[in-house]
Amino acid sequence: MDRRHFLAAAGATAAASTLPASADHHEGDEKTFHLAYGPHEGMFKNLAGKDVVDQIAFAHDHGFRAWEDNRMALRETAEQERIGNALADRGMQMGVFVVTDIQDQFSKVTFARRDDGEWSKVLDSIRNGVDVAKRCGATWMTVVPGLIDGKLAMGYQTANVVELLKRCCEILEPHDLVMVLEPLNHRTNHPGVFLTGTPQSYQICKAVDSPACKVLYDIYHQQITEGNLIPNIDMAWDEIAYFQAGDNPGRKEPTTGEINYRNVFGHIHGKGFTGVVGMEHGISGKGEDGERRLIEAYREVDSF
Repeated sequence: MDRRHFLAAAGATAAASTLPASADHHEGDEKTFHLAYGPHEGMFKNLAGKDVVDQIAFAHDHGFRAWEDNRMALRETAEQERIGNALADRGMQMGVFVVTDIQDQFSKVTFARRDDGEWSKVLDSIRNGVDVAKRCGATWMTVVPGLIDGKLAMGYQTANVVELLKRCCEILEPHDLVMVLEPLNHRTNHPGVFLTGTPQSYQICKAVDSPACKVLYDIYHQQITEGNLIPNIDMAWDEIAYFQAGDNPGRKEPTTGEINYRNVFGHIHGKGFTGVVGMEHGISGKGEDGERRLIEAYREVDSF
């Protein structure tokens, strides 16, 4: 069975309720969320234990139908397969993993300048990403096109980015895999990155013109960069393939900051989105209580 094409089960209206102190992956059986929210390793380590497969089982039992693992490409082959099998057995979608070198994305000019050495490394990472995706059942992989080149006009940089992305697509298209470009905020977390906004990402995806190149809309980052979340989502909708969440300020779970996640998630659901919403954020509380509160927060914002 091709694990990459599992869809999240249709959600029923979920009642917000406090989890019992004894909750573990043998209990719960909570109603499925409307959207396929994807936790990551460590979010349920106190309630489910340290093993990632036990955490996946716990997440499934409490209504989650996706999983996210930015560092999947760094795991051993056997572990990639073990996680993929655990997700497939439960009908859960595998979310994004980061395909290019994580450090290079935030510290080097990679896409924006014509550099045969750097471009060769990017393409090798994409080829490796194909193998990783097949092992763990992934469809999407995150690409951040590095830093800006301060010595080169933005038009030339954009042309370079588009050209390299097209070369990446030539590798991905035969496998029905998708790289999702993530615009990051330059005010709080990532100064100097090339890709920062929704319009810029949309324009680049239109120029690349491939089903293998889409937008990862990180709600946390775009609240900081540009706000106006729902109108920007609507404007870029046909190029958005993936969402990530995190409240602002603090980058913790929804309900801890200023973003009206119930309205945003309700809007996304109403437009028919069936992909993954990655939970790329921290937890405001500590220990088991913090993890229970995390689940409660998603119940609250999913009640639409």
